[in-house]
Amino acid sequence: MVRFVTIDKHALESGYTEHAIRAKIRDGIWREGEVWVKAPDGRILIDAEGYDAWAASGKTRSRKAPRSVPVKVRAVKA
Repeated sequence: MVRFVTIDKHALESGYTEHAIRAKIRDGIWREGEVWVKAPDGRILIDAEGYDAWAASGKTRSRKAPRSVPVKVRAVKA
C-alpha cells in the first residue's frame, strides 16, 4: 500500500468524487500536512494515514469562516 496517492486514485479507493475531495481541501475540512500534502512537483497528494485518522474521528474541521451572504441595501427616502 502506498501512503500518498493522487486525488484521482484516492477518489477510486474512497468513494469520494474528485470534486468532493477538492472541496474538502478548499474549504479547510482536510488540512494541509494532516490529510493532504503538496508534493515537490506541485501535485496534491492525499495521505492515507491522515485520511484514515480524519474518517475515524467523526469530526469535520474548517479553518475558513462561513461564507457570508451579500445583503441588499435599499435607499431610504428622507
